[in-house]
Amino acid sequence: MDRSIADLRRDYTLRGLSETDVDSDPFKQFRVWFSDALAANLIEPNAMTLATATRDGKPSARTVLLKGFDERGVVFYTNYESRKGQELAENPWAALVFLWAELERQVRIEGWVEKCSAVESDTYFHSRPLGSRLSACISRQSQVISSREILEHRLEELMAENANGDIPRPPYWGGYRLNPTSFEFWQGRPSRLHDRLRYRLLNDGNWLIERLSP
Repeated sequence: MDRSIADLRRDYTLRGLSETDVDSDPFKQFRVWFSDALAANLIEPNAMTLATATRDGKPSARTVLLKGFDERGVVFYTNYESRKGQELAENPWAALVFLWAELERQVRIEGWVEKCSAVESDTYFHSRPLGSRLSACISRQSQVISSREILEHRLEELMAENANGDIPRPPYWGGYRLNPTSFEFWQGRPSRLHDRLRYRLLNDGNWLIERLSP
């Protein structure tokens, strides 16, 4: 390697973040920043790291895609029998991270997770491209398989069985909604003195905004 990993660094200089800049509602503030990410034409601005853990606290993380957001929470879809699905069944608490490096921004969201309704999952499933629906049906996500040919063979069989494209949502696939209990908005600043504003949900249902040390 020509450069030491320890020497890789970047100074952040685009903007700051103060308490007077943000909305008192973290859901509205997230919409503002997400709109900025869309306007910046970033590659998959809805990509987010999802961290889950087993019952005894062993963590795992992966990137998934945001597919819905409103005052109820953050929605993503996956295989319920996957590793993350199994971990959420054991431990329904999870964390999300959005990194929009070009904007020198990061958002962290933590909360408890529940399955979306069957109606919501059906609606989204049938809005997906045919290939994505077929993939959801044939993949036993996270399970060991002996070869890629197995998947391709299953795909050919399913396409032949459903030539009209009318593929029902498999019962092991659907949506999850993370119900936030905290948001953190991070804005890069020079000399690593970054701005971090955390919204914390109080027992009375209101949100408290706190500044965290970088």
